[in-house]
Amino acid sequence: MRVLAAPDKFRGTISAAEAARALAAGWRRVRPGDRVDEVPMADGGEGTLDALVEALGGDRHTVRVAGPLGDPVDAAYGLVDAAEGRTAVVEMALASGLALIAESRRDPRRATTRGTGELILAACRQRPRQVIVCIGGSATNDGGAGMAQALGVRLLDAEGRELPPGGAALLRLHRIDATTLVPEVRGVRFLVASDVDNPLTGPQGASAVYGPQKGATPEDVRLLDGALGHYAAVLHRDLGIDVREMPGAGAAGGLGAGLIAFLGARLRPGIDVVTEALGLRDRLAGAGLVITGEGKLDEQSLRGKTVDGVLRLARELGVPAAVVCGRAEVRPEGVPVVSLVDLVGEERALDDTRRAVEEAAEALARSGVPAERGVSLPGAG
Repeated sequence: MRVLAAPDKFRGTISAAEAARALAAGWRRVRPGDRVDEVPMADGGEGTLDALVEALGGDRHTVRVAGPLGDPVDAAYGLVDAAEGRTAVVEMALASGLALIAESRRDPRRATTRGTGELILAACRQRPRQVIVCIGGSATNDGGAGMAQALGVRLLDAEGRELPPGGAALLRLHRIDATTLVPEVRGVRFLVASDVDNPLTGPQGASAVYGPQKGATPEDVRLLDGALGHYAAVLHRDLGIDVREMPGAGAAGGLGAGLIAFLGARLRPGIDVVTEALGLRDRLAGAGLVITGEGKLDEQSLRGKTVDGVLRLARELGVPAAVVCGRAEVRPEGVPVVSLVDLVGEERALDDTRRAVEEAAEALARSGVPAERGVSLPGAG
């Protein structure tokens, strides 16, 4: 039988690649005659770069870019051969992420996506056919303005001076000159992987929903929402692109809007972008079983995250599926679930996750899955 090991990371313990290796090792220990293909997964958020590079045998390249508050950071991009051809993968959190600055320094009024633009430019110099930009976990609220400036776009105030970094400065935006966009990005297809559909402004917009977690006070939220509204109006006037009501334009502090407006990007659910880049449909065809999983299986897992995407595709293709997770708060109907906490206890699940995942795969292999869908599994709760 051919088995696909297609998990996401177990956050805080093991990567998706390590989880896939552990699932494969445990399964082979019980059923050495089976073929197990390791396909580390992600949903467009943190870890997507690593998952795609690992699964597709690509390369990581590290460059020094501006961090969210201007301090230099070393950030990586990936180059892989995907279903669509040579593809660069940029994870914006590595250049402009909230995790890069201490909580006491968070300031979405000043934080910039310039480093993400510098990372995109470095990736485009490798001449990919497409660039996947994974957005999420941002420290920024600048609508992608810093990203655009790093790519040559001029954002000018009434005196013709370049705007300083940060979302608050957008209130002074008078004119946009996109004719100076660097040639390296022209002709490249940009695909944005995102798991949110927030608009740019308003009660469900970037500032109101995500600003507080980035350090915004209620007064900051009002200022930043107004700044993004003004920015959108100038984008519409100068570029003829209306991002004001576009679903997903508010992702990553409005970076979604900037990628659409300046690079012609398409926004898609992250799990769909990843499954297509990995050619998961073809990999699943003819498989006898797919095992997916993540650290915590909860309601969010079944709403566009990795587990949901893999299970949906497996159902569509008629491939039996099982889930291995650190802790299970929900259990998809008709799908065997092995919880590490139930199987080996909370301490081992956290301290020796790799081995616990191997044992979970062993339990699945011994259970008769997929031949016997009603089997009782250790750790199934």
